[in-house]
Amino acid sequence: MARRRRVEPALVLGAVAVSVGAAASGELALHGTLAGSFWTVCAGLGVLALTAHLAVRRWAPFADPLILPIVVLLTGLGLAMVHRLDISYALVGLDASERRAEAPQQTQWTVLAVVLFAVVLPLVKHHRVLQRYTYLTMAGSLVLLMAPAFFPAVNGAKRWISLGPAHVEPDEFAKIGMIVFFAGYLMANRDVLVMVGRRVWGVSLPRMRDLGPLLAVWVVCLLVLVVEVDLGTSLIVFGIFVLMLYIATERVGWVAVGLLLAVAGGGAVGVTSSHVGQRVTAWLHPMDAFLPHPTVTEQPAQALFALAHGGILGTGLGQGQPWLIRSAGRSDWILGAFAEELGTAGLMALLVLYVLLAQRGWRTALTLTDPFGKLLAAGLGCVVVLQVFVVAGGVIGLLPETGKALPYLSQGGSSAVANWLLAALMIKLSDAAGRTESRPAPNPAETLTISAAEIQARAGHPAHHRD
Repeated sequence: MARRRRVEPALVLGAVAVSVGAAASGELALHGTLAGSFWTVCAGLGVLALTAHLAVRRWAPFADPLILPIVVLLTGLGLAMVHRLDISYALVGLDASERRAEAPQQTQWTVLAVVLFAVVLPLVKHHRVLQRYTYLTMAGSLVLLMAPAFFPAVNGAKRWISLGPAHVEPDEFAKIGMIVFFAGYLMANRDVLVMVGRRVWGVSLPRMRDLGPLLAVWVVCLLVLVVEVDLGTSLIVFGIFVLMLYIATERVGWVAVGLLLAVAGGGAVGVTSSHVGQRVTAWLHPMDAFLPHPTVTEQPAQALFALAHGGILGTGLGQGQPWLIRSAGRSDWILGAFAEELGTAGLMALLVLYVLLAQRGWRTALTLTDPFGKLLAAGLGCVVVLQVFVVAGGVIGLLPETGKALPYLSQGGSSAVANWLLAALMIKLSDAAGRTESRPAPNPAETLTISAAEIQARAGHPAHHRD
């Protein structure tokens, strides 16, 4: 455990150094010099990262030493790219709304996220405390999912609620609450859900009477998709539930039924919803954006051009043209900017970081002994992979674009705060797993064994032996 705590600060400082180097590289390539406040801001971010480490060291001393450095590195790289795009937007002479700098505001959101991260660690004494509020968490998450329906749409989708000058994306917090609810519900009802129904083509499908929870979540996701036109949230929430169902029951039939429901619901909404239909059309025909009378946005096509321009090793930070992907610094398209300037190799490195973060969650799930903790850790790992898959798939043309923020990298205050809270929960779970690992195994030589005859003799009832 002491070695773990010594490794973590070194990795955190290394993550800060890489982030500072990325920001300096982009600014030098574009300006030829560093701004006067550059080193002050970088020092502040370094202090912030070390503060997070000290919070982990104090309130989660047995935690996995890789989770925090990965989160710090992804956050730092995201801030560096947002700052680099802010410079480009100012240089190319876009209109006032596009020229506004997002990096200072994103830095403020990051500070708030780290502060809440440090607050959650001592506040959540043990992850099993969350199990007491399973259904309360579900109710709160449903309210958060449905709240944007009562606010105006932005870019055709209702994903935000307005709180004065701030715009909050509540589904980023709702996904964490839904994972807590799914973990508590599946732990309590696993024996019912695991019962085998009919076998069709070698797959054990669940009984109709057991499909109620899956159908309920499916209906909620369809309502979110129809009313709020939020394809990303629907895919992520439904995907998390299906994956956690499979983890809890180990029945492939649940995955098969979930995929059929997803295809049926997505197809029906795609036909009836013009906004979803436009996104599917832009996915299938991205080059239609350059027709004389374009019917789709040019972002999917520009992202593909950025991937091609970057090649294997990229153009170098600050030396590409990612600003051509409209609003790349303010949306999930920021991954296209990384792909152009870091190349396919850099893009793969970023994806490996996400996979490694999810793997630490799954490793924690294998180590924990209580079912609720296992499902919660597995669900947190799954949501990282699922959200990255949905976002990255939209950027590279594998899936329709969903508009979801890429965890830690994309600009967005709600995303930054929610994902740092997710990291805090992963660290608390890994701390519980580390405490389990640190307990000494029982010594077989010290294990007391006693026969039934000895028990009866000590109780004053001699054993009766047959001849």
